[in-house]
Amino acid sequence: MEEKKEQPEWLEKVRQNDIYAWEKLVKEYENMVYHIAYRMMQNEQEAKDISQEIFIKVYRNLPKFDEKSTFSTWLYRIAINTCIDALRKNKTKQTISWEQHIEQNKNETITYTTETPEEICLQKEKQNNIMEALQNLSPEHKAVILMRDIQDMTYGEIAECLSVSLGTVKSRIARAREQFKKEFLAKKELFTTHTRQKSITDKKGGDSL
Repeated sequence: MEEKKEQPEWLEKVRQNDIYAWEKLVKEYENMVYHIAYRMMQNEQEAKDISQEIFIKVYRNLPKFDEKSTFSTWLYRIAINTCIDALRKNKTKQTISWEQHIEQNKNETITYTTETPEEICLQKEKQNNIMEALQNLSPEHKAVILMRDIQDMTYGEIAECLSVSLGTVKSRIARAREQFKKEFLAKKELFTTHTRQKSITDKKGGDSL
């Protein structure tokens, strides 16, 4: 029989409908849940809405939590699966671009930089290409890229979180990385072609003066 894992001391109180224990749970995990939702959805409002949905699911499913995994892993599983379901439903929905995200946070990102304007532009374009490439992945591939390459989770942790075998995790990550590489290189090629054409147009305009 599989051993039960050690859980937060207030978990039992939450199960007994202790409102203060529930508030403590939300406060403890709200940042983690929001960051998962934002990285998956890439939209601030959707991330907030999904975060609320995740905590509702946590509350409703607490009686089913068998403590064979840690509470944080169980919660992470609910968060990821909720985001995957939402992405499947909203495949054609427009999400906030990385450029808009940079613009919203420009005071934070530019204040301390020593890069030239050209370097900043190239870096922002690279970030934008990365986010757009991620956006074009399937929800399942996006999830494993997030967990492995951004959250730095082990293969074992990902397998436990997604309730799949280690072999499935490894093959899924390999396919996700290959697809991401194709998407990113396509975006990069498009940007390079656009930049080259713009440079030629600008040069012709300058020569005609």
